[in-house]
Amino acid sequence: MTEGKVIFILGGYGTFGGRLVRLLEDEPRLTLIVAGRSRAKAEAFCKSRGAVAAKLIAETFDRDGDIATQLETYRPNLLVDASGPFQAYGEGQYRVVATCIARKINYADLADGSDFVAGIGAYDEAARDADLFVLSGVSSFPVLTAAVVRALSGFMMSVDHIRGGIAPSPYAGVGLNVIRAIAGYSGQSITLKRCGTFVQGYPLTEHMRFTVRPPGRVPLRNTLFSLVDVPDLHALSELWPEAQTIWMGAGPVPEILHRALIGFAWLVRWKLVTTLTPLAPLMSFAANHLRWGEHRGGMFVEVEGKDVSGKRLKRSWHMLAEGDDGPLIPSMAIEAIVRKWLEESPPAPGARASVCDLELQDYEKLFSARKIYTGVRDDAHGKQQSLYAQILGSAWEAAPAEIRAMHGTVVRAKGRASVIRGTNPLARFAAALMRFPKAAADTEVEVRFDRSGGGETWMRSFGNDSFSSRQCAGRGRAEGLLCERFGPLTFAMALVTEGEKLALVLRRWSLFGMPLPMWLCPRSRSFETVEDGTFRFHVEISHPLTGLIVRYQGWLEPQGEQSK
Repeated sequence: MTEGKVIFILGGYGTFGGRLVRLLEDEPRLTLIVAGRSRAKAEAFCKSRGAVAAKLIAETFDRDGDIATQLETYRPNLLVDASGPFQAYGEGQYRVVATCIARKINYADLADGSDFVAGIGAYDEAARDADLFVLSGVSSFPVLTAAVVRALSGFMMSVDHIRGGIAPSPYAGVGLNVIRAIAGYSGQSITLKRCGTFVQGYPLTEHMRFTVRPPGRVPLRNTLFSLVDVPDLHALSELWPEAQTIWMGAGPVPEILHRALIGFAWLVRWKLVTTLTPLAPLMSFAANHLRWGEHRGGMFVEVEGKDVSGKRLKRSWHMLAEGDDGPLIPSMAIEAIVRKWLEESPPAPGARASVCDLELQDYEKLFSARKIYTGVRDDAHGKQQSLYAQILGSAWEAAPAEIRAMHGTVVRAKGRASVIRGTNPLARFAAALMRFPKAAADTEVEVRFDRSGGGETWMRSFGNDSFSSRQCAGRGRAEGLLCERFGPLTFAMALVTEGEKLALVLRRWSLFGMPLPMWLCPRSRSFETVEDGTFRFHVEISHPLTGLIVRYQGWLEPQGEQSK
């Protein structure tokens, strides 16, 4: 293994620089220079990290000053620019880059400005002559997206359409410089590829909805994504010149704040105001204080193309990040590059957009240690599968054979069950309204499955009591969910695989198609599992106002299967 490295991080106590320090501080071979305009803030940040394996040093740095002199003390092996906003660097925007090359210092940045990243190639010859790597845009956009497109398009002879988006957690914490960048380009004219030609687009004024749903996981809420100005719009078109469309978006939540930003962006597009930059401090306050919802984020990349026979293919990659792990992802590209460098696998010399320096497996090594889950969906193949197989995607094959059979080929099953009913009068009324079975310590149960019309009708009999429901794949806001209708009520549930268990997690509900608030929704604990080769089920429904409504559990054995 190689010797230790000194890494000088501009904006080292900021949003992305601070997260990069967190990712690398467990490596004893590293000395991390945490640099910024304020020594006090740099010192406070270093102190807040406590005892770590890497050596942390607080330092001041003024990018408008004498850069060479400021770097002379530490002679770093790598300088990381994690400050920004890169769109606002103006004249002399590559002063740091030029100085690094002159001083034989490798360089990397987390630039999100497409023009800045595209312009780094002007330093390619100088970087090669100095045997240095100079990498720009080393973040989720475009490093991770490019790696994912390569993985998704492996079976494709041509790539026609590339779309992607990031949906950060509302609690991720957004730095002021990021907000300034967004405010600067919102509603302004940018160039992107559409229908095979480069045209003008206007960030935050065109949109798409998408549900990030890794197979076997609880998906994100169906999210509104808006066009953003990111390096991918140019970088991916160079990697896949045959692509007809390249579109990248962001889906910030809560959606009401997102829509407010969209409204302001239209004012810029209509030239009623010249820029949203003066609103950046207000936008930053709103993003970091007016927030609610789940502390989860995600990302998707969708690729359409053709195989060798000309058949159309559509594949999508989904990533879900729980809690505080999601905000670390934009800084993970540099983490991966540094860790590979320490193992004597540095990036090749030259100056470029960093779209080919990492592959998806490099990311997956880092994801595996955190609550970050990924998966691929083959949309064209899914239409030929059973209902549950469509929704579960690649997680379907990991489910026990008995569960797959019950939701695939079985048309009738019999077994035994126990039923407990709630005693609250309102619980009794709700159970009677839904025609749930009466209480019984042990009763015969039979389920018939009618798979037709793109869905399934389940007819359940518990002794002399029976009730039915209709199941189908969710659409629109319920995309990726299993929708089960009981009369006028429809419940949308996520299918979640947990080892040998298949759980159904409530995510939405509606009355006559009208969405209802989740705080009013009945609570459900439902799952299927296999014990000693036998399919077993557990369904428990309650409500905060009534307590238990009904709980029934038992086992089933197939009595008839449909011909394949």
